[in-house]
Amino acid sequence: MGIIVKKFGGSSVANVDRIKAVAKIIANTKDQGHQCVVVVSAMGDHTDELLDLAHQISANPSSRELDMLLTTGEQVSISLLAMTLQEMGHRAISLTGWQAGIETEDVHGKARITNINTERIFKELDHDQVVIVAGFQGVFANQEITTLGRGGSDTSAVALAAALHADICEIYTDVEGVYTTDPRAVKNAKKLDEVSYDEMLELANLGAVVLHPRSVENAKHHGVKLVVRSSFVDTPGTEIKEEKSMENVHVVTGVAYDMDVTRIQVVDLENKIDALADLFTTLANESINVDMIVTSDYEKDRINVSFSISDQDIHATLKVLERKFGEQAKVSHDHHLAKVSIVGAGMISNPGVAAKMFKILSDAGITIHMVTTSEIKVSCLVPKIQAKEAVQALHDAFELGKE
Repeated sequence: MGIIVKKFGGSSVANVDRIKAVAKIIANTKDQGHQCVVVVSAMGDHTDELLDLAHQISANPSSRELDMLLTTGEQVSISLLAMTLQEMGHRAISLTGWQAGIETEDVHGKARITNINTERIFKELDHDQVVIVAGFQGVFANQEITTLGRGGSDTSAVALAAALHADICEIYTDVEGVYTTDPRAVKNAKKLDEVSYDEMLELANLGAVVLHPRSVENAKHHGVKLVVRSSFVDTPGTEIKEEKSMENVHVVTGVAYDMDVTRIQVVDLENKIDALADLFTTLANESINVDMIVTSDYEKDRINVSFSISDQDIHATLKVLERKFGEQAKVSHDHHLAKVSIVGAGMISNPGVAAKMFKILSDAGITIHMVTTSEIKVSCLVPKIQAKEAVQALHDAFELGKE
């Protein structure tokens, strides 16, 4: 029997009854002879509640102090889960991210894991403990507490699974697996038995919130066997693997959408050979992720640039651009947009998929503002008020709800 890593999100441990239910799942796995390492998020909406408290104090709280505050949420849930397992007769110990040896870069709010010292975890496993680790957090070399950003508990779980050479990493959530699209938006969304790493990475990057993109990227890189399943019902989940079965593969596997998108427009920028490199390097140095990019020349020596970012980066982006350009360029933004995307490995060998997507949206009266593509995805920026209508139209037209 090997090591199994299980991750439980906030909805799975939202209250004492849910924590007891999670403990039963863990106990069942332990009774089968497996060693268990469990990664847990903060209870329910506790992280949001802590953020709200911080913003009642300051409109722009210190990123260091925010990390100090937010990491307390996971400490509550891991200790309560350890107590529950102990009451059930199982040996269990809770560890914060830094006690578990999770080392990160020196960035507050969205640090990346640089190393995991597994000595403490293996020591506890050797003593027959269920090891319960606080997700979303780690420590920099100077003993500063850091957090990994939204979805960081997924990243913690996959990184631990890789470092421990675990047999499997199971991500438990409030849905039964990965669906062809958000089942809350489309009633006939279908659960997928399996999805490739590449498809899942695109879906996660494009708004499918069931897994964080960094966790999928790490799973692919380290070959971690990943399964998404429900903590509420005992049903098979969705396996994320290197390649899907080639039988009955749809050209399009899923439709994703992201409502938290802002388009930034930089007008009248000097058209120097290094203008774009300079602009986007500046944003990258501030850890601002840019997605869609469109440029256009309108005079010999001037250009316009439009690009999309996450809503959470609006203020930081505008501040950077103001500092960078001052009066040299006009900057505006529009947050009344959403990104709708189709994803599928079958798109590589099937021409005309993008054209079909554009036609579907056109027939539905939905304006396309920006487009970006890769071998297995096409994304369109559309009016936010029409986003779910677009998702439904695409899901139906590509027949994703059919068996």
